[in-house]
Amino acid sequence: MAAQTTTAGDWLGLAGTVQVVTGAASGIGAGIARALAEAGADVALLDRNLSGCEALARELDDLPGRRLPLACDIADEPQVWQAAAAVEEALGPCQGLVNGAGILRPGGLAEVPLDEWNAVLAVNLTGYLLCARAFGRPMRDQGRGSIVHIASVSASQPQTWSGAYSPSKAAVAILSRQLAAEWGGFGVRSNTVSPGMIRTELSADFYARPGVTEAREAFTASRRIGEPEDIANAVLFLLSERAGYVNGAELGVDGGLPCMLMDRVPRPGFTGD
Repeated sequence: MAAQTTTAGDWLGLAGTVQVVTGAASGIGAGIARALAEAGADVALLDRNLSGCEALARELDDLPGRRLPLACDIADEPQVWQAAAAVEEALGPCQGLVNGAGILRPGGLAEVPLDEWNAVLAVNLTGYLLCARAFGRPMRDQGRGSIVHIASVSASQPQTWSGAYSPSKAAVAILSRQLAAEWGGFGVRSNTVSPGMIRTELSADFYARPGVTEAREAFTASRRIGEPEDIANAVLFLLSERAGYVNGAELGVDGGLPCMLMDRVPRPGFTGD
């Protein structure tokens, strides 16, 4: 497959491409959608929160490209296929998908209600498969495309008392690799981005509590909390043909959080202070 043509001002070559972002109404999804619009892409904004997608679309009015806000529950198969048809009719065949929608239902594994466990898996795992099928079909037909799944550092580091969240994100990682293996021959790449601690609108109050930011910063090698833009930068690279030989990979965008385990273990006589 020939590399996509780019210009000096469009290094990633995303201008004019059709990109779909789920979970686009807020947080990391909104940050990714914003970055794609800044890159000149036509962006479909999918979320159960239609008003949030519409507000974001209005915010991006001055940027190049087109925006299409759509209400979609990715756990509902008919809604996903309807959204895929709407995107193709309004913008054209999908060339990139960001599986970013996700939910969390707290609870320990001994007592988390089964309906809440299943609700998390329906969105965080099955919903990713449904979107990959619906939006990946035109990619396979074109012989070109990129899917980026948003997992989490919790895919490899269990986030206790969070019900099915960690298992769902771990499953996303292997789903992505299986898609890469099965669809790579059709020219479709599938990769995973696993964020660490990211500051979003939903977590703003949490970080406003005294000492929380400083304590969490100490757990990252970069000594800072990430922003949605940090995730967006990695996602846009993977969507682009600059990452044309990156397939089945998992990219941690976490400030080096996993590197810090031994640094947090008391070891008298071994310190950089």
